[in-house]
Amino acid sequence: MEIKEFIANFADQFDDTDANEFKAETVFKELDEWSSLIALSVIAMVDEEYNVTLKGDDIRNSNTIEDLFNAVKAKA
Repeated sequence: MEIKEFIANFADQFDDTDANEFKAETVFKELDEWSSLIALSVIAMVDEEYNVTLKGDDIRNSNTIEDLFNAVKAKA
């Protein structure tokens, strides 16, 4: 699992946010488009792509995309 691939998959969950805004250090909760619906989409994407079950706490405890990537990697 590579962070570049994870960021690309993460970015795919957003419709209106420019792909250039997604970097490892991006604080995803500060993105205008971030919502509980996108959080659910991210959880579903992680389950489908990485066969990892994320919990709401995993998202709440993550600030950056890299934090979330590390949470997924730890459970993989």
